[in-house]
Amino acid sequence: MNIHVTFKQLDSSEQLKGYAVKRLEKLSKFISDDENAEIFVTLSVDKFRHKADVNIRGKHLHVSAVEQSDDMYASIDMVLDKLEAQVKKHHDKMKDKYRSVRNTRMVRLDVLAVDDANPRQHSIVRSDSYEPKPLHVDEAAEQLNKSSQEFLVFINAESDKVNVLYKLNNGDFGLIDPDV
Repeated sequence: MNIHVTFKQLDSSEQLKGYAVKRLEKLSKFISDDENAEIFVTLSVDKFRHKADVNIRGKHLHVSAVEQSDDMYASIDMVLDKLEAQVKKHHDKMKDKYRSVRNTRMVRLDVLAVDDANPRQHSIVRSDSYEPKPLHVDEAAEQLNKSSQEFLVFINAESDKVNVLYKLNNGDFGLIDPDV
């Protein structure tokens, strides 16, 4: 993680630069090594307002924040609070994404071909994760009728069981209910 500090309309100060770098290094625990992140800090003064503008750019991360106050150190602290919230949110989102990918399992199926002498192996090459929503059966039918999908997986609001509603060739619907 590289930190670049620039001063605008302000005399450069090693003490101020060191403070900004020290405070921004706290973000390194939320930014992974493969991000290759660079932090660009611009410290400026407009009349009596001290402004801190920070941009973080990485492989999958683009975050920025601006704060101003009467004191440059306070501006740096306030912008750090904003950035920390944004980077934490991004970190948690990426962690959840990789956790869901890791939990998705590839399943191999052994299927016998037409001639029983040569068994073939098929594998599932695509897997989607789907969070079924609680719906009543008539709501699910209405939703499936509006969509171009062939089936809808939902949680039956009356029985709290997972159901599958599918379209039949004649335009009617079929329902797979584990309780029936």
